Amino acid sequence: MRKHLMGASATLALVTIGALTACGGSPSAATTSPASTCVNASAPHHAYVVVEHMSGTTFQKCVGFSTDTVDGQTLMDQSGIEYQTQTTSFGKAVCEIDKEPAQYSKCLPANAPYWNLFVETGGAWTSAQTGYTAVPLHDKEALGWTYAQYSASPALPPLAKV
Repeated sequence: MRKHLMGASATLALVTIGALTACGGSPSAATTSPASTCVNASAPHHAYVVVEHMSGTTFQKCVGFSTDTVDGQTLMDQSGIEYQTQTTSFGKAVCEIDKEPAQYSKCLPANAPYWNLFVETGGAWTSAQTGYTAVPLHDKEALGWTYAQYSASPALPPLAKV
C-alpha cells in the first residue's frame, strides 16, 4: 500500500488551517472574507479541497453547499480545480491535479509519484478509506491531496490542526 510523506502531511495541515480561516471555519484574525474566497459562499455549509504539489507549493479551494453533506466528486467538480481521472477496477483514480504530472500514460504507475488522498474531520487528517467519489464531507471538512513519491515504508499519520 502506498504511504504519504510526513513533510507533506504537516504542510497539508497548515494549509488547511489557512483554508478554514479564510473560508469561514474557525475564528481568526484573517482579513479575507468567505464571500471572496468560496464558491457558493452564501451557502450554510462549506467544505474544502487542499492540494500540495511535490514541489511543496500548496493551494486550497472552498465550496459552499446547502445539503447535510457533499460528496468528493461534487466538491472537486465545483471547486474549479483542474484534474483528470481514470476508471479502474476499484473506482475512479485521480491521475493529475493542476497539471501535475504534466503528462502521464498510466494513472498509478508502480514505484512512481501519485496523488495521495486524505480526509480532514474534526481537526484530524486520516488516509481516505475509499475513493474520493465516495467520501461524504460535512460542514468545515476537507479533502486533502498530496502528490508524493511512492514509499513502501510506513509513515506517521497526518498531523492534527493546531
